[in-house]
Amino acid sequence: MKTNNTGNDIRMWTPATAAMVLVMLAGLGVMVYRLISGLGASTHLNDNFPWGIWLAVDVLGGVAMAAGGFIIASMVYLFNMKKYKPITRPAILTAFIGYLLAIVAIIMDIGQPHRIWHPAVMWQIRSVMWVVAIHVMLYTTTLALEFSPMLFERLGWHGAVKTVQKIMVPVVLFGALLSVLHQSSLGAVFLIVPGKLSPFWYNSKLPFLFLVSAVMMGLSMVSLETILSARIFRHPVDMGIFTGLARALAGVALFYFVLKMYFLVTGPGVAAVFSGSMEANMYLIEMALSVILPLALLLGTKMKESLSGLLFIDVLVIAGVLINRLNVGIFGLYRHNATNGQTYFPSWMEFAVTFALIALAFFIFKMAARHLPLLSSETASEH
Repeated sequence: MKTNNTGNDIRMWTPATAAMVLVMLAGLGVMVYRLISGLGASTHLNDNFPWGIWLAVDVLGGVAMAAGGFIIASMVYLFNMKKYKPITRPAILTAFIGYLLAIVAIIMDIGQPHRIWHPAVMWQIRSVMWVVAIHVMLYTTTLALEFSPMLFERLGWHGAVKTVQKIMVPVVLFGALLSVLHQSSLGAVFLIVPGKLSPFWYNSKLPFLFLVSAVMMGLSMVSLETILSARIFRHPVDMGIFTGLARALAGVALFYFVLKMYFLVTGPGVAAVFSGSMEANMYLIEMALSVILPLALLLGTKMKESLSGLLFIDVLVIAGVLINRLNVGIFGLYRHNATNGQTYFPSWMEFAVTFALIALAFFIFKMAARHLPLLSSETASEH
């Protein structure tokens, strides 16, 4: 097998890469300023709006994007679906990057970032926030272990590669259990705000809805990254992989649509969707992008048979689930939080950090494709 097959033909320094570096440097400057001057000086957060886009997009959205890691790893290592082995490593890397960047966003968002290590030693077992923190720590460590064979192969540490391979199945199983718990626990955080979160999104099954929507986003993210990397880095990918992911996405999206309709009918009611309120309009946008349009395209057209069509569908789902996280984290709470006259719109510095983290994710992936055996079908098919 090829253990050192890296993307030596990938041009690292291109105009796109230079643009990413500039965005990252701008974000880094803002991060330093935030750590020195505090949240009040760098964000538009306030006592009524303590959570903004750093939590809604960078953490809730970023962690949902990372769900593809545990999904593909489970399919390959636990269910022996060998067809998906060539995309296992990119999926795991994307998940690892997603969690690392979510940790950075959390550090930026909490009032005293120097205390971020406290949950590891100061256990508050009745706190859902503590549960989230522990899950992030454990699953990030698990992803680092799943990612490690790529690094070990690049370094020529074949003994370490074999050691990790021997324990990969229990590691993946542990990671899958952690990820399921973590995706749902993020939804459980919002169970503590009954009467504040709009009934369009608040119900007792919110943790389960977070998990199902994360699976949708994870499948779409894996498909999207595989299509883009195949085009940009010019490496072949079996079309059967894409059609398989599309079928899985259609099934999960249909299940999610049924769940959402059930909670709509038993909650605020169908008529509420057409009331014209901000919450109703955001709900309609979310549903249209995340499930209605993707399902119509997947089940009623031939778009799923072309990479361009699948790319469009993936973008719809990812955008829709991101809007869901914005709805739960910001828009669904907005009416209640604004009762005393305070409002919230992200500052340019909040946007700068978010764009910097997105640019960093692309940059790290490109670096890995260039220097690690990430896109090697030979390597991936043997692990």
